[in-house]
Amino acid sequence: MGLLLAGTLVSCRKQADEVVAKKTTYTGPIMETENLLMIVSDSAKLRIRLTAPLRQDFENSNQLYPKGVKITFLDEDGQTVVNTIVGNYGLYEKNTNLYTLRGNVRVTNVPQQQSMNTEEAFFDQTKALIYTKEQTEIRVTTPTEVLTGRGLTANQDFSRYDILNPTGIFTLKNAPAAAPAATR
Repeated sequence: MGLLLAGTLVSCRKQADEVVAKKTTYTGPIMETENLLMIVSDSAKLRIRLTAPLRQDFENSNQLYPKGVKITFLDEDGQTVVNTIVGNYGLYEKNTNLYTLRGNVRVTNVPQQQSMNTEEAFFDQTKALIYTKEQTEIRVTTPTEVLTGRGLTANQDFSRYDILNPTGIFTLKNAPAAAPAATR
């Protein structure tokens, strides 16, 4: 009986040592910031304003925006909004200086009143370029047209863009006027 009990204790001890010996590496965020407002200036002029409900910072300097992100680009005066990029999810990769936005992504050039909607877009800070993958469906709306297609590249302020594979153009000048909403 004593030998059986001693064997059981040694067995339990060995299993406990094995559990302790297995080390895991934490890969989650090292810092979280709620209600983030980050501003970027150039020559003492506000140029970019980034807002997000939550930012998670990681050891490799990447940043995750799991509850959405909005990047606002300002004119040289530092006050006039030129362009915005909004997404339900964002990821900033430090080593490539690239933002990935997903989920109801909207890019808007305010002065030209044109916008682009898609499910995934990228903003390359180094090249000052906004783009999507070639197969990604996009919809661009201007004051006079609605353009659809797959794939897009644009400059940072979304004043110039190329649709890689256009699938449709709808002119709004000839479109029938929308009927007034019924009232109750």
